[in-house]
Amino acid sequence: MFGLAGAAPFHRPKNKEEVLKLADQQNIRFILLQFTDILGVVKNVAIPVEQLGKALDGQILFDGSSVHGFVRIEESDMLLKPDPSTYVMFPWQSHDRGNTARLVCDIYTANDEPFAGCPRLTLKKVIKEAADMGYYMNAGPEAEFFLFHQDDHNRPTVATHDQGSYFDLSPVDKGEFARRDMVIALQDLGFEIEASHHEVAPGQHEIDFRYADALTTADNIMTFKLVVRTVANQHNLHATFMPKPVHGINGSGMHTHQSLFSGDRNVFYDPKGQFELSNLCLNYLGGLMTHVRGFTAITNPLINSYKRIVPGYEAPVYIAWSESNRSPLIRVPARRGVGTRLEMRSPDPSSNPYLALAVQLKAGLDGIKKGIQPPPPVRGNIYEMNPEERRQYGIDSLPGSIDEAIAELLRDDVILECLGDHIVGRFVDAKRYESDVYRTQVHQWELDQYLAIY
Repeated sequence: MFGLAGAAPFHRPKNKEEVLKLADQQNIRFILLQFTDILGVVKNVAIPVEQLGKALDGQILFDGSSVHGFVRIEESDMLLKPDPSTYVMFPWQSHDRGNTARLVCDIYTANDEPFAGCPRLTLKKVIKEAADMGYYMNAGPEAEFFLFHQDDHNRPTVATHDQGSYFDLSPVDKGEFARRDMVIALQDLGFEIEASHHEVAPGQHEIDFRYADALTTADNIMTFKLVVRTVANQHNLHATFMPKPVHGINGSGMHTHQSLFSGDRNVFYDPKGQFELSNLCLNYLGGLMTHVRGFTAITNPLINSYKRIVPGYEAPVYIAWSESNRSPLIRVPARRGVGTRLEMRSPDPSSNPYLALAVQLKAGLDGIKKGIQPPPPVRGNIYEMNPEERRQYGIDSLPGSIDEAIAELLRDDVILECLGDHIVGRFVDAKRYESDVYRTQVHQWELDQYLAIY
């Protein structure tokens, strides 16, 4: 899925003047000022185009107390600061009524200071740390999703007439036309689509787009989710990035390919190194493995996430790496040279991409700073090993629940430093609340299992 280094050939405005010129040329009527809350939910403030200049000057206020995990009501005023390079016109708007564009924003306090709870600024902080070390991260996600029918009231179901499986075409792949329109919409927004196909489970799909620097990739993931859901709805379908919506079939992951560059040079590649990997790459890999239990709450943030991370459905469960097989947590794809990379297979698409990329990059940088060496690669199928064999190889497991993952997060000082007290506090409170609600409810399984017997 990786090509040569560089961005797709799509014009990105560099400053306020270029954005204003494009908005005029494209007959823009409304601007959506887009940002993401701590839990990874995209938000926006809509403004008429006449306010665009003011917005680009960072003068648009919004009520931060109304956004989950931001601030208390007495601290409510927050500033939206758009990034001009993220300006795009949505492709599905009506030209006779004027078009709609969007800008991705960073969040600042009313005192014009960076907001500690802004996920995008959190990622920027780690990107700067990498830059100070002489590196920048390229990342490429594989975000899987399901397409389900809606009921008569337009509510989502888990029903699908799709009987397709991996790489199938029509007639069994009933979502092919919707997926085609998603690709077209994404291309209109400047995405370079490398592949799209049916995934393993009925109703499951994947669209792969070209890798980019970490910040652009995180922005792209949020845009990707919005486009997929919007186009699905136009086909009377519901798109979900829930990791495990249906029991007994594969769940949806967001495998994250990642590498570090210095200029145009991929510093993960060393033709003379073991497996043609540089020692820096191995240290980065060691950092990921050392901190993965600490950052799993971020890359797999739902109670439902841990119903995907179980043996038997291709999702990674065990902390190991390999340059050949797909059962470990981290795989090293075969390509070398500029395409040398690590594939982190545990993240799922419900995660906040800004925070998910931030913690992975932070873990890898910590491995480089401390010279952490990973254990030897595991070439056998880990799923087929018994517990004693895994112990002999020193293979640990990922957390088995959000509660266990939160406990591990709170023990990992490196990941805590990456996220900061504000995000950690709000995130942990939200997850503990979800867990408590889930724990105290009576679920259908319990009724089916116990009601007639006890």
